[in-house]
Amino acid sequence: MLSLAKRVWAGSLIVLLFAPPWSEGAEVPLRKLRVAITSLSGSMAVPWLAREAGIFKKHGLEVEVIATPSGVEGMNALIAGEVTFLQIAGATTASAAVGGADVVVIGTTIGTLVLNLMVRPEIEKPEQLRGKSIGISRFGTTIDTGARIALRHFGLVPEKDVSILQLGGMESIVPAMSGNRVQGGILSYPAIGRAKQLGFRELLDISALNMPYASTGITTRGEVIRKEPDLVRKYMSAQVEAIARMKRDRPFTIGVMSKFLRTNDQEQLSEAYDIYANKYLARVPLPTIEAMRAVLEELESRNPKAKGQDPRRFFDDRFVRELQSSGFIDALYR
Repeated sequence: MLSLAKRVWAGSLIVLLFAPPWSEGAEVPLRKLRVAITSLSGSMAVPWLAREAGIFKKHGLEVEVIATPSGVEGMNALIAGEVTFLQIAGATTASAAVGGADVVVIGTTIGTLVLNLMVRPEIEKPEQLRGKSIGISRFGTTIDTGARIALRHFGLVPEKDVSILQLGGMESIVPAMSGNRVQGGILSYPAIGRAKQLGFRELLDISALNMPYASTGITTRGEVIRKEPDLVRKYMSAQVEAIARMKRDRPFTIGVMSKFLRTNDQEQLSEAYDIYANKYLARVPLPTIEAMRAVLEELESRNPKAKGQDPRRFFDDRFVRELQSSGFIDALYR
């Protein structure tokens, strides 16, 4: 009878209700779910590592990790219920929430913009970008935000002095620069290392501006938080455990990054590991008012509805705070 109960679990909840309870010591089925990352970047490594290391299964989850070209497609998948959790920028989440979507940031893994404005070799000074184009993934993403911040930093007006072209995904930007379709692009690691190898020039390291900004984190639907808080706890427990594994196990992490970033270039992978795992990845991925306020202030220029919004409306930090106050996170580093 127990094997029958296992077979009907995925088929009909009604049948299962009449099946005998799980016997003592029986294996409890893993909760299946899909999550998405929104760019091929080292900043998105956490869920991949949690899957490859068996951390999700340890917390009762069987997770399929999919990649979307940008945060726009990822957010659409989350809103449609095609994925349950999303590794994405706070800006994309806030933009969707301002527009009425029931989406909430539950963790911020990277709290500043770790992006570079890279340009073709003939561009030696920022003013030489005037009248030219830089490439991004999609409007409304962190890559888009990075482009606008970089241009304004140099006194250039986005979309007036310099065109901003959507190219669909991070992996399309370097080839577009190589073909002179765009003369610059906003990149993360390891794409930055690849661009340098091809002779492109770093015009601005945006992380050096030291801006608090909800750059990368975890978002879910408000409905999931309300109806399945235990699922959110399990997922966030796996996230913080995977972060600890990343920070403590360089060889394993680089191996995972090589697989999902589709490169064997050890120089690029090592650079991406040092930047993300060692320098910017938050041990305690708490969303903060300051980082979300910066997101909203940047969003105001494109969406007036963001003006005057309370940053607290856009995140729920209770799950990370529980893991922190319980000693769970500290125990991962002993």
